Amino acid sequence: MNSTVKDVMTRSVVAVHETADYKDIVTVMRRRRVSAFPVVDSAGHVLGVVSEADLLLKEAAPVGSSAASVRPWAGRRRREQVKAAGVTAGELMSKPAVTINRDAPVAEAARLMYERRVKRLPVVDDMDRLVGIVSRVDVLSVFARPDDQIRDEVVKKILVDEFALEPNAFDVIVTSGIVTITGQVERDAVASHLIEAVRHVEGVVDVRDRVSYPPDGVPKIAGLL
Repeated sequence: MNSTVKDVMTRSVVAVHETADYKDIVTVMRRRRVSAFPVVDSAGHVLGVVSEADLLLKEAAPVGSSAASVRPWAGRRRREQVKAAGVTAGELMSKPAVTINRDAPVAEAARLMYERRVKRLPVVDDMDRLVGIVSRVDVLSVFARPDDQIRDEVVKKILVDEFALEPNAFDVIVTSGIVTITGQVERDAVASHLIEAVRHVEGVVDVRDRVSYPPDGVPKIAGLL
């Protein structure tokens, strides 16, 4: 079974309450050596994320900038100026927060990080309360899965359970997460689906397709093509 977010997340989360002030936030960042963390309400619900970039707006977009300087990107600059004037986590944070449920597949976390261009995701339970944090490194940890475990799943769960194929008719080699599978199936569609299933096995980096099948219209006869 593929890993879920709760299997790879960090459970000890650095977070601040929405009422935390600017100096408190900076102090936490320096002491805990983090560049961003979730902002929560009194019930533990994630409201947003405050980062170094949000805090730097105090210097980069000071209140009182001239109208001429904000005209080219007026909407964006106005939002930045409002944030630059903020003094609490709730005013400084970026919102809404991009979160993920603890029971979501790790692959979903990876896709969400890529699509939303974020380095980490607050992890929430079914009540949307903060329970952890998952980073890019956590997500990539699934690729550290041992080769023998990957091979075992390919043979037992894919070849035998899912496709009802004879495992001894296939040669499966896994090296550094790269699966090379050799054998023969009855149709090209089966070969295609088989390789796709192997690609989705947790920890697989790539698949070397050596699966053959008879040409279209040529029936498979025992011992012959």
